[in-house]
Amino acid sequence: MSERAPGGPEIEAIDWERWQPALDATLLFVVRGEQLLLIHKKRGLGAGKLNAAGGKVDPGETPIEGAVREFSEELGARPVDPRKLGEVAFEVTDGPSIRIHVFRADTIEGEPRETEEAIPVWSSLDAVPYDRMWEDDRYWLPLLIENRPFEVRTVFTGDTLLGYEVTERETPPL
Repeated sequence: MSERAPGGPEIEAIDWERWQPALDATLLFVVRGEQLLLIHKKRGLGAGKLNAAGGKVDPGETPIEGAVREFSEELGARPVDPRKLGEVAFEVTDGPSIRIHVFRADTIEGEPRETEEAIPVWSSLDAVPYDRMWEDDRYWLPLLIENRPFEVRTVFTGDTLLGYEVTERETPPL
């Protein structure tokens, strides 16, 4: 499966074979039963939006180590057996390009709590608040919820999505 936005020319203008992100980052979603754990981000890129816990991968860290660390720092809980399901190439015309390693866990240890960075928000899977999230999330988050591996290419200017391409994969990206 592959899907492309009306802003397709912005996607095709980038040489994705040579594309290199300025940084690597993570998102870690928890799907527990019929609930999805999101955060209301208080600061940094995406402040004011709902997203998953995550952030930059530190030097010497693997993406999974960064995802677990960020989740614990932002929510005071620990994901159990997170697994990578996708990657989002996040090209920003007026900012840094970011490769986002997207993980999913089905359980957590501890109860998520508010921190200086985030407020935990549980959402029903049948009422995900896409209108409060990054615009591209609505195109690939259903794949994560359904436990289906994916790759995404996006082009943004600020918070505005100019184009996207979602590809479902047989196996998660490395």
